[in-house]
Amino acid sequence: MNLSLTTIEDIPLIHSGDDLSGIIAEKTLAQKIVPQNGDIFVVAQKIVSKAEGRMVNLTTVHPSIEALHLAEVTGKDARMVELVLQESNCVVRTAPNTLIVEHKCGFISANAGIDHSNVHGEWGNEADWVLLLPKDPDHSAAVIRQELEERFQCRLGVLIIDSHGRAWRNGTVGTSIGLSGLPGLVDLRGTEDLFGFHLKITQVAAADELAAGASLLMGQAAEKTPVIFVRGFPYELREGELKELIRAKEHDLFR
Repeated sequence: MNLSLTTIEDIPLIHSGDDLSGIIAEKTLAQKIVPQNGDIFVVAQKIVSKAEGRMVNLTTVHPSIEALHLAEVTGKDARMVELVLQESNCVVRTAPNTLIVEHKCGFISANAGIDHSNVHGEWGNEADWVLLLPKDPDHSAAVIRQELEERFQCRLGVLIIDSHGRAWRNGTVGTSIGLSGLPGLVDLRGTEDLFGFHLKITQVAAADELAAGASLLMGQAAEKTPVIFVRGFPYELREGELKELIRAKEHDLFR
């Protein structure tokens, strides 16, 4: 088995309305990479959000009473808190400088994934600009996949990832927030191990494992490598969606 992850170089700064799949295809071919059946493109959430026009200037946001209250509890900008509330189903935990929520897509994250880093607005104070996650990351992945498949005439997968913290562990790790054409979860229950025992519980978060690996190459600061080309993914491609990876609330022991 051989798994290779390759950064797609020279991706330009992305702006609202840019043809993201076209840019990815152009830069892939410029590296003399010719995609084939089973290959996967891992794409950073940030450039998807930018292409979809998900930037917001905080001066346009009017905090609700709930946002003002949570701003006092957390010490965060009430306008930022208001955006977090708008992007969330519910608040899970609060503490000074901490606001953990259930995003509308179902996953748990800090600040609903809203971010200041590597965000540059076209007017006003740069510090007032923030970037929201894509409205429907699975749909975003499906659109990019369809367009790349049409360009390359082969069966591909597309994974959109973000950096999330984890309960009980320090540091962030690359995590899937949208996918198309690859499994989120691989069910190994019933598979025999080396000694003939049948696995009873094991399900592999294959998309998240790939997201973590790709995130190593993407980096978190000024690396400018938001697209990773993957060949050799060890599981068969199929239609997949984020909800495979979201634990049902009745089985969630950590809230």
